[in-house]
Amino acid sequence: MSPDRAALQRALERGETQGGSVEFKERLTREVHLEDGRRESLAAQLRHRILSGDGEATYVVGVTDDGGLAGVPPESFSESMDVLSLLAEEAGAHIEDVQTWGVEGDGEGIVGVATLREGSVLATDDEHIVVGTAGHVDHGKSTLVGSLVTGQSDDGEGGIRGYLDVQPHEVERGLSADLSYGVYGFDDDGAVRMDNPDRKSDRARVVEEADRLVSFVDTVGHEPWLRTTIRGLVGQKLDYGLLTVAADDGPTRTTREHLGVLLATELPTLVAVTKTDLVGEERIEGVEREVERLLREVDRTPLPVARHGVDAAVEEIGRTVVPVVRTSAVTGEGLDVLDELFERLPKTAGTDGEFRMYVDRSYDVKGVGAVASGTVMSGEVEAGDELLLGPTADGSFREVEVRSIEMHYHRVDRAKAGRIVGIALKGVAEEDLARGMALLPRDADPTPVREFEAEVMVLNHPTRIGDGYEPVVHLETVSEAAAFYPEDGQLLPGDAGRSRVRFKFRPYLVEEGQKFVFREGRSKGVGTVTDVTPAG
Repeated sequence: MSPDRAALQRALERGETQGGSVEFKERLTREVHLEDGRRESLAAQLRHRILSGDGEATYVVGVTDDGGLAGVPPESFSESMDVLSLLAEEAGAHIEDVQTWGVEGDGEGIVGVATLREGSVLATDDEHIVVGTAGHVDHGKSTLVGSLVTGQSDDGEGGIRGYLDVQPHEVERGLSADLSYGVYGFDDDGAVRMDNPDRKSDRARVVEEADRLVSFVDTVGHEPWLRTTIRGLVGQKLDYGLLTVAADDGPTRTTREHLGVLLATELPTLVAVTKTDLVGEERIEGVEREVERLLREVDRTPLPVARHGVDAAVEEIGRTVVPVVRTSAVTGEGLDVLDELFERLPKTAGTDGEFRMYVDRSYDVKGVGAVASGTVMSGEVEAGDELLLGPTADGSFREVEVRSIEMHYHRVDRAKAGRIVGIALKGVAEEDLARGMALLPRDADPTPVREFEAEVMVLNHPTRIGDGYEPVVHLETVSEAAAFYPEDGQLLPGDAGRSRVRFKFRPYLVEEGQKFVFREGRSKGVGTVTDVTPAG
């Protein structure tokens, strides 16, 4: 028996007893178990189980009263979890974790173990900033973030980065190939960090305990994956950028590329000079001077934090001032400075407006169904909300319902702008979800956009941009080939002007004021949407 399935066996062996903390349920339905009288009775029963278990109870769903493995269809299991969540809320508790297993028999059946804990589900009114990392491959982005979120020193071989990398080949090669996420926070006693290699449970603990959260969107430094880096920096609701420059290497072409994307999105940015343990003082000072020259070339003012202090960095950071911090994940140099900065820096991303989220990833979770992952761009979403999802390839939107919401593996009842969440959706299959789709309120009246007008600036291009030029446009989580038609027929490197932009394959939700990056090979530019045209 696998270690995971052993959790089910332990719950069955403990059994359902009068004074115990384990409860067996074959299934729970809204129609039967949420009727007024039954709902109160079941909530009281749940409260009794919680108290019997010193604040924790175990509900086994998909079994008979005597513990036999009956199994229920996936849709029935999802409904059971929804009902159990409502009962837990009424009992002053919340579902902390759910594990599921398949049951052999006629059709597809599921049995699951839900762990419930005393206390309401996490309130997400705490301050929460989101930081996007950038920098050349092997300049220590993931390692630095790994040390920040754990408080542990690196072994000098990048071992601490394993807290972030999620693909086996990434850990084996020591290179990130997709976006990864980390989180830590602060309470009255200081930093709240991860200390357990089991990332799922430990991230949930950090989210639950911290009064202020710092989430990292850790991007990709290797040049072939620049498209993924742009997606991470453009498609997330970021408050700050963190650019790493290794002291043993200095700024590179990729450093300049990533800095350009950060500045194009007008993101307040910090620079961390990493790996200071590998070189001497003279070399560190030389790299700092290179960084300062690079920033001045793009009309930014460097602010060395060691010289001017954290107070000045907090007050001055913005579109023109870039704080610079010396760091080492091995010796711990500068990590206390970054801690203080992230604890004090104000949230910058706006939160007003109706709910909107662009899908970045999708999953098919057994017993839950389709899950759309992304960053809430504006407004607020709650479990049970009815939403619109789209546009699809033909420009249509479909109605879906929010089953549940998770933030860093912690189930929450609602999520506000800036939260990186997974939303379980009812009414859609995972294969029908696509990156670049948007989730909106059901009463919204969205217009699918295939073509739009924009103010663009060409940052780098070998010749000129003319009619029909087709780079990839990165807008929110959209990454799509698009044809450009400049107003004056052409744009040269360094030029700014108007252009019509048309997606090559399908429409998306595009709104005036949105910023985007376009790239093809080493050519790169930025733009702002000024007018939208309905799909046609």
